[in-house]
Amino acid sequence: MPSDIHPTAVIGDGASIADDVRIGPYCVVGSKVVLERGVELKPHVVIDGQTILGEECAVYPFASVGMPPQDMKFKGEDSRLEIGRGTIIREHATVSPGTASGHMMTRVGENCLLMIGAHVAHDCELGNNVIMVNNATLGGHVTVGNNVIIGGLAAIHQFVRIGDNAFIGGMAGVEQDVIPYGMVVGDRAVLNGLNLVGLKRRGYSRDDIHLLRSIYRDLFESEESSLADRLRALRSKFEGNPTAASLLAFIDLDSDRKLLKPKTAHAP
Repeated sequence: MPSDIHPTAVIGDGASIADDVRIGPYCVVGSKVVLERGVELKPHVVIDGQTILGEECAVYPFASVGMPPQDMKFKGEDSRLEIGRGTIIREHATVSPGTASGHMMTRVGENCLLMIGAHVAHDCELGNNVIMVNNATLGGHVTVGNNVIIGGLAAIHQFVRIGDNAFIGGMAGVEQDVIPYGMVVGDRAVLNGLNLVGLKRRGYSRDDIHLLRSIYRDLFESEESSLADRLRALRSKFEGNPTAASLLAFIDLDSDRKLLKPKTAHAP
């Protein structure tokens, strides 16, 4: 067992704890939990269930990680929660494991930041470098791509997909899928262009940004054809371009939710 465990912490028999893990006062760690190298639990943290915290994760006071999901159908099945290396979970955040109605797994990627009061529900899949600002909420079965920012008090409906590099504005209610690179605002959110600030910060070239703007205009501002026809034309036009391919492939995938569009978007 590691030496840096406060005497008031309660550690379940069978918990797997790396030698350099630090566990603060009044923490509770369940018997099936795995804490990998460099994990730090601040005081008053609860980690339970079949939960793995990757290397260098940090969890702050009163966070609840791996407790049973808020799902009336959950019957105690032995589902899992995996949290990637370097992720930070701040005060009062909650992260639930999977359920039998999903994949029996919730995954949070590497280097994510879940700010105060953020909630990741059962069966969610988060990519790397995701930031959820204070009190942002994901319903069950939500898929979030890499480099996504979800603003404070935003709520994402069950089964919604959010593509890579998207930005969700504060207090947005998102009920439909969000394209990669999209910027979303509004009480019941609408697509509001591209996440240009995020693209520039992540080093996307001017040519790539112009290309994405061109695709956006062709998808949502054209009156000449159906959305399906526009997609076919864009796939042909930008064949072999990885930036275009990631956006178009997202739209092509089957989904339980409709695609979020701008208010002015023409019907497919």
